[in-house]
Amino acid sequence: MKSVFQPAALPLSCVSVSSGAQRFITESSVVNISSCPITYYGQQYEQLYVNMTSGYLTICFNGFFSPETGGDCLVQRSRGAQRFEFFINPGNSLDYGARENLPTIQNSLQCTVAIGFDSIVSVVVYHTVKCDWSLIVFVSVQVCDVQVGGTTVKRVNTTSYTQAFADLSGCRDSGEMYPPGTVISSDPETCLSLTCNETAVLHTSSCGPLERCQGNNICVLDATCTVTGPTIVDVRGQMNSIQDRCAYSLFSTPSLPDFQILGYFKDQRRTDVSFVDSVTLRVDGHDIHLEQGGRVQLDDSTLTLSSSPQLVHGVQLSKDQTGVTAKLSLSNLTISVFFDGDTAQIRLEGPAGSSVEGLCGNSSRSLSDLRLSEYSSTSCEMQYSEPADSTINCTSVTERCNLLKEAPFSSCNSDIDPEPYITACTDTLCKYPAVDGLDCQFLKAYARACSLHNHTLDGWTSKTGCSSEAFCQDRTCSDHEFCGEKTVGGDTRCFCRAIFASKYQANNSLGDPTVCKENSASLTLVGCLLEDKDIDYSALHLNDPTCRGQVDELTHMVTFSFNSSNSCGTEVTTNNSQVIYKNTIMTQNSSSDIITRHDQVYIDFSCIQTQPDIKTETFRIRDSSVIQHITSGVWDYTLTMQSFTSAGRTQAVDFSTEVQLDQKIWVELKTDGLDGDVVIVVTDSCWATGQASPDSTPRYDLIINGCANPADQTVQVEDNGLGTSNYFSFNMFQFTGSSGDVYLHCKLHLCPKQNNCVPTCPAAAHRRRYARSRYEGEAFISMAWTH
Repeated sequence: MKSVFQPAALPLSCVSVSSGAQRFITESSVVNISSCPITYYGQQYEQLYVNMTSGYLTICFNGFFSPETGGDCLVQRSRGAQRFEFFINPGNSLDYGARENLPTIQNSLQCTVAIGFDSIVSVVVYHTVKCDWSLIVFVSVQVCDVQVGGTTVKRVNTTSYTQAFADLSGCRDSGEMYPPGTVISSDPETCLSLTCNETAVLHTSSCGPLERCQGNNICVLDATCTVTGPTIVDVRGQMNSIQDRCAYSLFSTPSLPDFQILGYFKDQRRTDVSFVDSVTLRVDGHDIHLEQGGRVQLDDSTLTLSSSPQLVHGVQLSKDQTGVTAKLSLSNLTISVFFDGDTAQIRLEGPAGSSVEGLCGNSSRSLSDLRLSEYSSTSCEMQYSEPADSTINCTSVTERCNLLKEAPFSSCNSDIDPEPYITACTDTLCKYPAVDGLDCQFLKAYARACSLHNHTLDGWTSKTGCSSEAFCQDRTCSDHEFCGEKTVGGDTRCFCRAIFASKYQANNSLGDPTVCKENSASLTLVGCLLEDKDIDYSALHLNDPTCRGQVDELTHMVTFSFNSSNSCGTEVTTNNSQVIYKNTIMTQNSSSDIITRHDQVYIDFSCIQTQPDIKTETFRIRDSSVIQHITSGVWDYTLTMQSFTSAGRTQAVDFSTEVQLDQKIWVELKTDGLDGDVVIVVTDSCWATGQASPDSTPRYDLIINGCANPADQTVQVEDNGLGTSNYFSFNMFQFTGSSGDVYLHCKLHLCPKQNNCVPTCPAAAHRRRYARSRYEGEAFISMAWTH
């Protein structure tokens, strides 16, 4: 260290001089020049330290120094002085001489500090406020050394009464002085350049904070964004935290309007802490979803990946034991996305100055601006709160997280700031239990970010007890589940998400309410809730042990059901107008099991059905029988239509008889006055209408072409085409929405007996169709029913 020279023999005085004033000093003094401060080789000073000795005179700016011990000084050699004078002149009377001798000066002088010694030796210091230079020394006698830190950087020689001008502006770097307009250093491999510009300002240029040097002084974008747990560490190392369970834009850029990276956040064991659950790449209208367990889906189809890259819509997809990697090049930007189910890391490489937007680009933007409502549920912004976990020791958590500042992580600290990762680690683990690999998750995320910058961090896994492999690899959980760590054994399984499970826990339920239908019932249990109770769904059955639950492979929901064809031991009871169906889900135990250490399951479920009220509709015939007198050709006969309630046609229906809906009715069509040896009666058609006119609607056919309507299985036609009478039967009905009246119409004709007069019907297709004769006179008859 250089010592400070303090003159012992001469008294020291402090002098303050205002602009325009002139003082004569006869002793070493400190002169205040704050009204006209001097910039001396990049350093501004507001005081002069004047030291007079018999051998030399020094004027220093940063203290009393000897020429040998060093300082920022002007040293006049060969002659001493007994008196000096100085003044501060705000004018620029010496402007012309300075500018003529120093053509690099561009602007006018602003003020002058002048010092004279016995009118023989004079040193004049000029200073400008706004110009390209800082200091000029005018020396009129012999030798003056210009020293910086005790080292002479310039020497001015003059003879008596001559003038010499020197520009004392310049830059300092690491103890070295540089004149304006010089390049101090330039390394094309690191893109680092240090220059002293024309205004004597030291300027350092290098690649930006998101860039790296490619060589040949070319900077390229090389930025990494880490999303782990609820935290985003953006490309600038700034941290943001997600409090809800919504979808957000992680990365986008105006130069790629058809590309975007989305992040989805969901709850796990607590309702008030969210974790990144999946990452989606939107490429040209297609969605590539990177999900937990290493599952990758293209739109709605699942992809099978390996360590060899597979090209999907321009994206190279690969998978190994550490996670899934998606890499693509769009325009001149290369994007790599890694996701291991817990942490997503996005690396961007491209031209310097590329715009990075989304949560990875600028964490200062409001979350509402980057929230993607079209990909989020309507309640994703709902806030939850839970009591603090009293089992968490935040002190030990902080110690664990601070490992990122110790070896081997510390070798990376200069390139990747560990503080955002430490803050994310402590904020999460002081609130959320260190399960499911969470105590390693933030350390692993930092280690991988370092590996992207060529830091291997040898031995970090053994020091922390962590693994570099993906947690819960190849275990697929449903949307309402997440993959977590079992309390015993260290294995993994699918757990219910806290918000999903809360609605069942509030009712102490293991599933949804019973679904009852007309002929069946089902009860669905939640698979992850069963596992929470250590219940194996495959050991459950209904009253009938052969009736077991069916598990949905996607949702892991287990459904037990029974129906009318397989009652599964359902108990059926009645209570007045109610029918109750009851069954039980129970545990299957071996007959040899004397004891058990698992919960025994007995879940009763039932359906109650109310029997419908029976409404009785009764019909009465308006006329007990209908008689028509008919003349057809040579035949003059009567036709009678009469109805009966018995198959033997012994119980005739009259106006007082009540006929019920769906009751069987027989209708006889009988003739009198025909010779049965010559002619046969054939009933061609019978139909019903809701009004008296046979042509009205609605119409319902009973007999068509002499045969029963095949669509109505209650209709039967007897003895048609065999004699002078026939009959048919049907079950009583009414027209839907009508007043209840039913009009029955029949059309008949005569057939010569020598012909085969029996109509060919589906049940008698082997019979020959009868041939029509000249005795084909048609008869028509109707009967009315009302209720």
